[in-house]
Parts: sequence; structure tokens; C-alpha cells
Amino acid sequence: MQRMPKIERENLTGDLAAFFDAVTGLLGRVPNFYRTISHAPWYAMLLLPFNASVQRQWAGSRMTGRIKEMVVIKTSHVNGCQYCYAHNTALGKAAGITDDEVVEISSEDFHQSQTLSPGEKLAVRWAEAVTLNKAAADDELYGQMKDVFSDAEIVELTMVSAMFNMINRLNDSLRVPVEDADEINLIKRSLNMDPAKVQAYVSWVAENWPEASSERFAAMNAEAEGAASWAKEAAE
Repeated sequence: MQRMPKIERENLTGDLAAFFDAVTGLLGRVPNFYRTISHAPWYAMLLLPFNASVQRQWAGSRMTGRIKEMVVIKTSHVNGCQYCYAHNTALGKAAGITDDEVVEISSEDFHQSQTLSPGEKLAVRWAEAVTLNKAAADDELYGQMKDVFSDAEIVELTMVSAMFNMINRLNDSLRVPVEDADEINLIKRSLNMDPAKVQAYVSWVAENWPEASSERFAAMNAEAEGAASWAKEAAE
């Protein structure tokens, strides 16, 4: 059972409502993850552009959505995060990952796959090592990564896995409930990130960021608290 009520869009006004609209624009919907972490709205607002740009495929990223989602799926499966696994198997399908490949990525025998490329198998292996905190000591694996990927590509793949280790733990620790399939599938429309949307969002945040002593920080925190409500089935 979820541990805290979710922030509801219909209860929001002003900047927090605009933030939820930006989440939809960048991620295809406002998932329960953001409806939960928005109890700390300023943190959620700053996480959004990083989350979107690290995970999605776009002109500034060297890696495709397909290989990024393989990394996310493996990371989330190793951690046992049902929430992230459900959302990213859906996004993975939008990126061209088949049901059979999801099963292969999730298994311990992924290196025997006949459909994953050598580079994809290596990225999945690296995600597993990062998640189990074994990458630092595995010079052989890192050497293999260097043979296939550039330094920048290794940084991107590592950042994807590391970010989802954090997101996995947030979702699990707070027991964020998984949405139904129709809502989850809305993620598919966010595979390709539009850099102009990130530019517009970051500019909006910068232009509207309060002064250091502003009471607006406390006001938005209070609005978030007031906008939270339990779903009927969760309260029963």
C-alpha cells in the first residue's frame, strides 16, 4: 500500500500546476512517481529536465532510446522495482524492444541472446554491474566497454543506470503505486525528447525562481501539501 497521498492536478494552481503541465509535455503524462515526489516540489521541479534528458533520445544524446531502455530495464529488474519495470518495458517497446528481448534482458542468461547485439549485451552487463556496485572493481568489463563505446557514451550509459538506481529506491521506499496499463502506455509518446521543450521549461524555472528570502518557497510547499489526497481505494 502507498505510504503517502499523491498530489492531484485538479487541486493545483499557479506555478505548481504549470509544473505538472510541463511533466506531461516532457514525459507524456504525470506519473504517480512525480505525483508523489512533488510533496517536495522544488526538488521535483529541478529533477524533471535531468530525468527527461538523461533517459530520452534526443539530439544532445549519443545513445538511442533502445539501448538506454535496456539499461533501465536491467537496472530496475535487478533492484526489483516493479514500478519502473512496468513503465520502462512499455517505453522500451516504443523504442523497438520486443517482449522476448525484455525477457532476455531480465534474465541471468542475457549474454546468450541471439537478438541483442554485442554492444547491447555489454551495456546490459554494465548496468547490472553498476546496480550491484561491482563496476568499480571490474577492470575487465570496463576494458570491454572501452572497446565498444566512447568515453562520452560510457558516461551516458552509467548515468542512466545510476539515475534509475535512485528512482528505483524512491519508488520502492515510498511504495509508489503502479498505474493501470492504459495510463502506463502514455509513456510511449515521450520516447523522443524535444530540446525546445526543455529549453522552454528551464527558462520558465529560471525566470520564476524566487529570491533567496522569498516566501514563495514556503507557499509552494504548503500548496503541495494541501493538494495531496488519498485515492479512494488506497484509503480503504
